[in-house]
Amino acid sequence: MPAHHDIESERELWDAYAAGIKDDVFDAGPVFRWTQYADHGPGPELLGSPASVLEIGCGTGRALVALAERGVKVTGVDLSPVMVEKAAKRWGPSGIRFHCAEVLDYLRGSDETWDAVYSVFGAIWFTDPLKLLPLIASRLNPGGVLAFSQPPAIPGAYGPQGMYKGGFAGRALYTYRYSYTPRRWVGLLRKAGFGSAEATVLDAPVEGHIGTLIVTARTPTA
Repeated sequence: MPAHHDIESERELWDAYAAGIKDDVFDAGPVFRWTQYADHGPGPELLGSPASVLEIGCGTGRALVALAERGVKVTGVDLSPVMVEKAAKRWGPSGIRFHCAEVLDYLRGSDETWDAVYSVFGAIWFTDPLKLLPLIASRLNPGGVLAFSQPPAIPGAYGPQGMYKGGFAGRALYTYRYSYTPRRWVGLLRKAGFGSAEATVLDAPVEGHIGTLIVTARTPTA
């Protein structure tokens, strides 16, 4: 049975998450990293040398600012109005374009293309890849890069995984996370129209701690 996404409920969930983010997170400044551990793993070099990028599920916008400081034209989209308002208020003077939208609707309605699209524990983790990945491929320039990271799948638990709002009390707000093996992600990307794809799990800096799935793919050059 396919996952049923109630976008209004999910927006409320992410608004609650955004409301809990303290100002000092924004005040910590720009940062770009793929993993959940500071000073661990690769950096923006996974995107190549793009002139333009789109972050889907851009959250606080700190990664976009780090790219903007390198001279990249950056755009961010996020489902939560609260998050977008916070990020735009903090980083608006940096010239970043923030859009509040559901990612599938945003990509379907846009005629813009980018050199790179990325997600750090963001929209790719929470959106049906059968719908999302072909849309991303259609909005990337020839030879464009898709890169994303998220926790690796728990062994034996693949596909959409239901997730309630933290605390397991109160209104039943929920979303879905999509988890697959690295091999399955590569297959999904190739099916979506990407010419090449690679997926690996980077070990945590402490043995036995949760690693990070890092995936990169590129559209055909012609």
